[in-house]
Amino acid sequence: MAVTPSRSEQRGALAISRRALIAGAAVAGTGLVLGFRVFYPPYEDPPTDAHEDSQLANAFLRITPDGSVTVISKHVEWGMGVHTALAMLIAEELDADWSQVRVESAPAAPEIYRNLALGTQGTGGSTAAREAFVQYRQAGATARAMLVEAAARRWGVPASEIEVEKSVVMHRSSGHSAGFGELATEAARLRIPSDVPLKPAGRFTLIGTGGVRRIDGRPKTDGSAVFAIDVKLPGMLTALVARPPRFGATVRAFDDSKARKVPGVRHVVRVSTGVAVLADTFWAAHRGREALEVRWDESSAERRGTDEIAAEYRALLDQPGAVARRDGDVFRALDRAARIVSATYEFPYLANAPMEPVTAVVRLEPDRCEIWVGDGGVERVQERAAAMLGLPRERVFIHSVYAGGSFGRRTESAVEAVEIAKAIGGAAPVRLIWTREDDIRCGPFRPMFMHRVTAGLDASGRLIAWHHRIVGQSIMAGASEWLVNGVDLVSVAGAINMPYDIPNILVELHSPTNGVPVGTWRGNGNNHTAYAIECTLDEVARAARREPVELRRTLLARDPASKQIDEFAAPEWFRQAGFARHPRDLRVVELAAQRAGWGTPLAPGRGRGIAFQFSFGSSVAQVAEVTVRKDGSFSVDRIVCAIDCGIAIHPDIVRAQVEGGVGWGLSAALHGEITLRDGFVAQSNFHDYPVLRMNEMPKVEVHIVPSTDPPSAAGEATVPPVAPAVANALFAATGAHPYTLPFGRRRARAGTI
Repeated sequence: MAVTPSRSEQRGALAISRRALIAGAAVAGTGLVLGFRVFYPPYEDPPTDAHEDSQLANAFLRITPDGSVTVISKHVEWGMGVHTALAMLIAEELDADWSQVRVESAPAAPEIYRNLALGTQGTGGSTAAREAFVQYRQAGATARAMLVEAAARRWGVPASEIEVEKSVVMHRSSGHSAGFGELATEAARLRIPSDVPLKPAGRFTLIGTGGVRRIDGRPKTDGSAVFAIDVKLPGMLTALVARPPRFGATVRAFDDSKARKVPGVRHVVRVSTGVAVLADTFWAAHRGREALEVRWDESSAERRGTDEIAAEYRALLDQPGAVARRDGDVFRALDRAARIVSATYEFPYLANAPMEPVTAVVRLEPDRCEIWVGDGGVERVQERAAAMLGLPRERVFIHSVYAGGSFGRRTESAVEAVEIAKAIGGAAPVRLIWTREDDIRCGPFRPMFMHRVTAGLDASGRLIAWHHRIVGQSIMAGASEWLVNGVDLVSVAGAINMPYDIPNILVELHSPTNGVPVGTWRGNGNNHTAYAIECTLDEVARAARREPVELRRTLLARDPASKQIDEFAAPEWFRQAGFARHPRDLRVVELAAQRAGWGTPLAPGRGRGIAFQFSFGSSVAQVAEVTVRKDGSFSVDRIVCAIDCGIAIHPDIVRAQVEGGVGWGLSAALHGEITLRDGFVAQSNFHDYPVLRMNEMPKVEVHIVPSTDPPSAAGEATVPPVAPAVANALFAATGAHPYTLPFGRRRARAGTI
């Protein structure tokens, strides 16, 4: 069965005219460079008056005379396996020998390497595999067709009789064969074929097999992988920035006399984020920063602690908010309900704390700027650097390197590094490093959120009303495309598209502002909305004397297909981002329950809980098993995950992503919490912002639903169900839900957590 792209994907990724594909000789005049033009904006038909000269060529594939196949990845590799996945798409259609496939990161060229789902050159929102799925396969299929045609002409045989296998083009009856490298130059001179068919899924030899080595596996194992912190340039200085102790404070004055006396310190300069110390080594820069004397202007600083902010949020929970979703008449239904279930949930600020400290390297020359960074916002970095320096955008060159986690955090560090390099007049290349303390104390953080869910049941125990009020800072306040009717779509993700069949639903949002910087976090809004929804559902099940899986099965049996959701989420980019309903939800719930042995007895003190979430285009259900000890401590013993993420390009990578997502979500649920006292962040490193340890990691079982749908998210989509699955297991074992996260430091006892 063929993997059939959606209509929007056909319009966006395959909006290719007869002459839109391009081929040409490599730089040296030999080889094949292949790409194709894509109409923009994404998911729209090309203008009728479009001319070839107005479209740009996308180069995704290069074949050189030595037979090597280089795939140009427009997505940055953060550890999620995207380089491998994109290379597999091309290699599959090309029938290339995987051992000869290489990957290079694309340069900053938004007109060429635009993310079709986001409309900008960048990696994020778990869009990489889905938006590139058809595009990269098309490049590989077209290159294969051209190599076959070149061979047919050379040998004087019909192209239909030619086969390709592991980078060898062959005509079996005549005995002719040639490698890709031998044919590349001839292929580059041919007319580009149109409407080249893609392989049906039944003929895949790479996609879905799981036997392909990861492109980034060896370099990350042997230490040859280059991250920004590994970049070394002649004369390079290391920069650390003294940052304000309270958010919103600015530099009033500073004395750098002692700092300049530290051996190795070369420059001390004021920048918009504080005072930068540049030195020959990290340690010298660190000592120089410690020797600085800075007076801060805190007249506009955030001085409140999280307790005070939380009190404001609790007050807002009692007030109507901006309407995000309205189905039926929820208040009338609640008035008529035979039973009411209500719960309030509190979620703390969270740090990302990536494995690799936030780092960027900049080399500034009079007419150009080079930036080494592992950040998904390639276009943002280029545009902001160009504006800061007064350079044409095309004179800012981005070298996308590996990143040990990005989370949208490295854009600001890259821009900050550019500002520092400018402040010293480009006297030396600059490597900016945020220490772990900088990273945890300075943010941005996942916003603190509060939820109140009130559910109404009729006399038969049927769920007839759902009132969901959410309070939390907006991370998309400056992005109008993510704001609809005053509602931040990210804040309410998972709530506005809740798939359960409930006739009366009202979702409201408050987006208060304060001085605490907030930003993206894995799973974004879904990671707190899923908790509130799934935990409340288990309380509804208990109130209705129904079994939790059976309740979800009933609520998912019929697609609510809310007209209001359809109207609210009308933009195509919104649907592609993974907020629209998907029909495969019930299947993953039943699969997770089955594989977990749902309904089989557990020993005393043990509990089993389930949670489901659709996010980023994927349906995910997880079952958690916990053991509660006599002293109230508990362990998470097992997580069974069922995921429908479309076709699994590389099943082993999908499993690794799921396991990583489980660990990420569990780490936050057990330990994650950023607190402020009088405006000062209390945490600073892993001793007081702990992350999950190996002995806390449960056994994770991953079950991938076979699919021929285009791929969607794996790792990010598996974060939201983790915490509610564990909470529901604790509820089953103790009779109480943790309403405030994190819950790992609290004791779980019967009736209280």
